[in-house]
Amino acid sequence: MASPENESSPLGEIELRQLERSLRKPRTLLSMFLSLFTSVLTFAALVPLVSVVFMLFYRGASKLTLSNFYELPPTAFEEGGGFGNALIGTIIMVVLAALISVPFGIMASVFLAELGAQSRTASVVRFCAKVLSGFPSILAGVFAYGAVVLVTGGFSAYAGGVALSILMLPVVILTAEEAIRMVPSRMKEASIGMGATQTQTLWFVTLPTALPGIITGVMLAVARAAGETAPLLFTALFSNYWSMSNWSPTSIELAEPTASMAVLIYNFSSSFVDNQKEMAWSASLVLVLVVLVTNLIGKSLSSSGPTR
Repeated sequence: MASPENESSPLGEIELRQLERSLRKPRTLLSMFLSLFTSVLTFAALVPLVSVVFMLFYRGASKLTLSNFYELPPTAFEEGGGFGNALIGTIIMVVLAALISVPFGIMASVFLAELGAQSRTASVVRFCAKVLSGFPSILAGVFAYGAVVLVTGGFSAYAGGVALSILMLPVVILTAEEAIRMVPSRMKEASIGMGATQTQTLWFVTLPTALPGIITGVMLAVARAAGETAPLLFTALFSNYWSMSNWSPTSIELAEPTASMAVLIYNFSSSFVDNQKEMAWSASLVLVLVVLVTNLIGKSLSSSGPTR
C-alpha cells in the first residue's frame, strides 16, 4: 500500500512561484492603479463638500446669535436683525406640504405594495413617481403659480405648500412602498391565519411594522422641501414681516406673501450691504444644519426598520 507521502497531489504539481503575487504582473499593476485612482477621485469629491461646510461655519457661525432667531430681516441700512420670520415661514410651508403629500403618498404606496402591486395602474403610478422624483423644482413652482396664485389672486403660504408637496410626494411614495414591501411575509400570513381581514392586517400589522421606513421617507422629503428656493419664488415670494401676529398660532396669515429661509438667502446673498450678506451666511448655516439633522434622523429610523 502506497504511503500518503508517495501519493501525487494536484497541489504538489503547482509551483509555489506561480502562487506568489508579483508586483510586476500587468493585472496587479492595473489593480493598484485603479485603487489609487479611485482614492484620488474620492478625495477630490470630498474637497468641495468639506470646503462648503467649512466656509459656512467660518462665515456663518461668527455672526450667528440668539437674536437672529426671533428678529425680522434687516433693511438696507439697518444693523443687526435676524431671520425669525423666514424660519417660521419655512416651517409653516413644509408642514402644509407634509399635510398634503404624506397622506396621499402613504395611500399610494399601500396600493403599489399590497393592493394592486402587479396591476397596470400600479406600473403607471410607479413610473410617474420615479419621473416626478427628478422633476425640476422650478416647474413645480410654475404649476403652483398657475393653479393657486393666479386662481387666488396673490402669493401665499398655501401656494408654497402646494409647490413643495409636489416635490415631496414621489419621495414619500417610493420610500413608503419599499418599507411596506420589507415587512416579512410570515407576519402577514400569521395575521391572516388568526382570522384577521386584509384591512385589519394592513392597519394593525403591516403599517406599524413599516412605520420606521415610512417616517424615513417623510423626513427625507422634508429635508428636500426645506432647501428649495425656485418654487417659493413663484408662489410664496417673500415678506419682511411675521406670518403670525403676536406669536399667536390662531393669527397665522397663510394667504399673504410668506418669508422662507431659502428665499432670504437668495435675496441677501446678492445684496450690496455687508450686514445682509452676513445674515445670508448665518441663515445658510442654520438651513444646512436643519437639513443635516433631518437626514440623520431619517437615517437612524431606517436602520431600525423591518428586515426580512
